[in-house]
Amino acid sequence: MTHADPDGFLDFAANRAGHLFRSACLLTSGDTHFAEDLVQETLGRMYLAWRRVSTIDNPAGYAQTVLVRTFLTHQRRRSSGEQPTGELPDSPGTLSAEGDATLRLTLIDALGRLPAKDRAVLVLRYWEDRSIEETAEAMRASSSAVRSRSVRALAKLRELLGGSLAELIP
Repeated sequence: MTHADPDGFLDFAANRAGHLFRSACLLTSGDTHFAEDLVQETLGRMYLAWRRVSTIDNPAGYAQTVLVRTFLTHQRRRSSGEQPTGELPDSPGTLSAEGDATLRLTLIDALGRLPAKDRAVLVLRYWEDRSIEETAEAMRASSSAVRSRSVRALAKLRELLGGSLAELIP
């Protein structure tokens, strides 16, 4: 058996890093530093297993699964003394309209108020557009648990947003 082609991994990492980062930002409710750490750890794990992973049909999907599992593991280990901040820092962006930026910040803030597993389900199902079965596999849960968590997480998100979301959509 030959060693993994490091160039193949470097190409993969360069092509997927941006997408992994965007997903990680959603999982971390806009905490870009934590998102960068998650992507770094995900790519590190991918590199260690690259010889095996590069032969599967969908290494990009596997990377997303590793990202979500890394996030959930970190959430389980997180000290009870750490508290996420309620306000997001101002960051420069290339958004086309003020309303669009406000909508994004409102959604990210609402996502941040959800428990980690609820956030993971919503990101996988609606951001990554994965099926219930794919989401269940990524989260190591049953399909029925994903369905239930999805319904409850969306209900919580609607409750948190209230009528504010309708005001932000043009």
